[in-house]
Amino acid sequence: MGTTLRPGQKGTRELLKTYGDQLICVRYRYDKARGKRYKTVELIVDEQDWTPGTNIQPDRRVFIEIGYGEMELREEVKAAGGFWSPEKRAWVLSYRKVLLLGLEKRVIDEELGL
Repeated sequence: MGTTLRPGQKGTRELLKTYGDQLICVRYRYDKARGKRYKTVELIVDEQDWTPGTNIQPDRRVFIEIGYGEMELREEVKAAGGFWSPEKRAWVLSYRKVLLLGLEKRVIDEELGL
């Protein structure tokens, strides 16, 4: 059992002075068997830009958004096997084809059950 405190809360101020913006939280953990209390910290030790990937299977159908006036793009999607879903008011296409056509940013939802 233990307690987790965020930076700035009572019990974290000295550590906040030491670690600054790198401090994520302070935890107090209790070991009843040994009669000990442990104070631990969670720190940021490295920061890098990251773009989340996707775990959509290539054969899974997804909904994509195409504007009303984008006739050429609609025709490309149709030629790739895509179709209009009136219920979702979006186009449906396999994720593999979405990647080939470079339409990843237009994916609005994963299709389930098709």
